[in-house]
Amino acid sequence: MPRNWHTPLSLILSALVLPLCASAANSFENTAIVRTVELGGALVHVTTTYAVKALEDGSSVYTLALGEQEHAHTSWLEAKLKGQAEVLPLEDFGYHPDSGVFLYTVELPKALNTNGTANLVVETVQTHATFPWPQEAAQKDPQSLKYNAELFVISPYKTLVQRTKIRAPTTTVHSYTEPEDVAFTTDAVVTKAGATITYGPFHDIPASASQDFVDTKQKQVTVHYTYDHPVIEVKKLERAVEISHWGANLNVDNTMVFYNAGPRLKGHFSRLEYQTQNYFGRGAAHMLPGINLILPAGIHSAYYYDLVGNVSTSHLRTAPSVPKGPNSNAYSLLELRPRYPVMGGWNYSFTLGWDSPLQDYAGYDKSTGKHIVGVPLMTVIPTAVVDEAEITLILPEGATDIEYFTPYPALSERISNHITYLDTIGRPKITLKYKELTDKHTGNIYVTYKVPFRAHLQKPLAVAMAFLGVFAIALTWRRVDTRIRRK
Repeated sequence: MPRNWHTPLSLILSALVLPLCASAANSFENTAIVRTVELGGALVHVTTTYAVKALEDGSSVYTLALGEQEHAHTSWLEAKLKGQAEVLPLEDFGYHPDSGVFLYTVELPKALNTNGTANLVVETVQTHATFPWPQEAAQKDPQSLKYNAELFVISPYKTLVQRTKIRAPTTTVHSYTEPEDVAFTTDAVVTKAGATITYGPFHDIPASASQDFVDTKQKQVTVHYTYDHPVIEVKKLERAVEISHWGANLNVDNTMVFYNAGPRLKGHFSRLEYQTQNYFGRGAAHMLPGINLILPAGIHSAYYYDLVGNVSTSHLRTAPSVPKGPNSNAYSLLELRPRYPVMGGWNYSFTLGWDSPLQDYAGYDKSTGKHIVGVPLMTVIPTAVVDEAEITLILPEGATDIEYFTPYPALSERISNHITYLDTIGRPKITLKYKELTDKHTGNIYVTYKVPFRAHLQKPLAVAMAFLGVFAIALTWRRVDTRIRRK
């Protein structure tokens, strides 16, 4: 996109955000900020608790700020009040060029009067925030990762005290940054206890959502730790969901490109060493021998194949369909085993699909005459990030009055025509594209549509007309004499 296309938009956002920043510092004060970072592989979970105090009556909109580095890795963000399950409304104001931060506003359920307090819990999931170090490892070597972050939590409000706790998966922490010349503290900047590294406390931090604070006060910290599980990424996911009323069937087809983002394999892969490691139960941490996937209950006719053909080394345990409801926790389990262990830096492409009874996902609204179908956004892969996803929903031929509702906004969306066997005019196809999906991006895509009675007759009529056409051609051909001379 040309740069000048961004200019009017940035001016509009600046005009909206400048008053927001100017009034923010007068609305609240952070009495305490505690950030807890749970280190992992492809995903890093961050929980930040803001203990806020209102400085004026009617304060109901709290402003969050993310630095450029933090925002670049944040793929999921959610805000709640401490101890409550209700998710608070969140509005994204985008990048503020004058301050060099990304701003969000959170609407509190109840306005606070002067000196009123609230505890706001903000959960985020960071992707691609870790990297292997060393970048190469032999087949029997352990796996270690590095994580980089900013020391201070950015906020447009003054903060009285702030701490950051970084927890490694194990107590084996090779190194961590001990920053020097850090302001706002007279005690030890960092302490370590077991697998937890604590930075702070820091006292009397002024409003930090500014470029000047980032340039003069902000520090970078790095933690180098051991990680005993493969770092899984899905480079590309193509998910096609086809709804069939004739067969009362819902088909789900997933094409995935797996990638092991751990350290690259140093040297050659040894099958003998791999078998020896398995025999003694000491498989390398950066080796992916397989993965377990949780699939819906009631599925049947499952298939799993790669570029070579069907893969028979996997095992599927299916569960029968159960009535919909809060207690319907049944699921099918697929133990997916590739043809070879996926080492660091290796890819593995495969296709996984299944059929399900349509009644498990569909309903009918008599008041509107519309069918309602809800399908999961994706098959959740624990600890993995999906870099690019294309979700396709194929509706029955002749469907009209189409509406769809997604649990998360898509980067792009469109409705097109899809033609397959025995189709006449084609089927409506909804295509949604996403990036950086995680195990937090759960939820269903709901689509509503009407199917007129004549649409149900299109397929049998098309088949009947095709057979009649063949019979007519055969009958005509028998009556035509193509011989030059009669007997």
